[in-house]
Amino acid sequence: MTLFLSSQVQAEWFKADRAIMGTAIHVELWHNDKAVADRLIQKVFDEMQRIDKLMSPYKKDSELSLINNLAAKQPLKISSELFDLIQKSINVSTLSNGAFDITFSSVGQFYDYRKRIKPTKAQVEKNLKKINYKSIKLNSSNNTIYFTQQGTRIDLGGIAKGHAVDNAIQLLQENGITQAMVSAGGDTRIIGDKGGRPWYVGIRHPRKKGKSAVILPLSQSAISTSGDYERYFIKDNVRHHHIIKPSTGDSARELRSVSILGADSTTVDALSTTVFILGLNKGMKLISELPNTEAIIIDNNGRMHYSTGLATTK
Repeated sequence: MTLFLSSQVQAEWFKADRAIMGTAIHVELWHNDKAVADRLIQKVFDEMQRIDKLMSPYKKDSELSLINNLAAKQPLKISSELFDLIQKSINVSTLSNGAFDITFSSVGQFYDYRKRIKPTKAQVEKNLKKINYKSIKLNSSNNTIYFTQQGTRIDLGGIAKGHAVDNAIQLLQENGITQAMVSAGGDTRIIGDKGGRPWYVGIRHPRKKGKSAVILPLSQSAISTSGDYERYFIKDNVRHHHIIKPSTGDSARELRSVSILGADSTTVDALSTTVFILGLNKGMKLISELPNTEAIIIDNNGRMHYSTGLATTK
């Protein structure tokens, strides 16, 4: 008993931050050995960098770029990891009747938020029909992908960070960690609690930088937030942001922020984008039909809405 107490006294929280995947990565874990904690944190960062190299649409040598360049020409054999994540994306597309659609990049590629450029009307008209997840054909017998339409492009920005967070958590658990938090931008997953207390996770205020709209006590859960403030520019009093509505090729503008709570980051990452595009009523209806899933939505007037499970406990 004495030895157990001694090891607990020596244990402490270790944390670090890094910019990877175009966002801020934060890792925090409980351990009694600084060298081991530092090694595990570095492993998390290495895993995030590996996924970025695999799935970034901006890296010309990524596997995702290879798909975008070749999959419309012939079936292309791809890694099991990317195959499975694309399959999960298609499953969410089916669930949401196309509100979530990784082929949004067929038009989304013409946005440049840093240079304040949006697609021309002609570009949208020419490429809008290429946004159709049903044009992605996966063959599980040989792990191939094929696009039935020339010019189709995919982007996993609505699900890849969640996948990276889940991989990081699994890595930590396999190394004996029972209390930790990993976040990648708006995607956060927590295992255990924080020294007998919940973790407190803030949902960013969509119009007040550095402020939280609400702070949630969480343990053993995942949360993902999608907002119109992440990558955007304002032109002629119109906010053009990165959450593209597949049916229009334009930014979805009914909401300002959507946060989804659930068991794993991959799922809630995809669902936060999905609900943002669906809007308040359709989005809440979808969440009400999913087990162990909750939502906090901030509409375009700044009003906050809670799904049924949260509304009864808040």
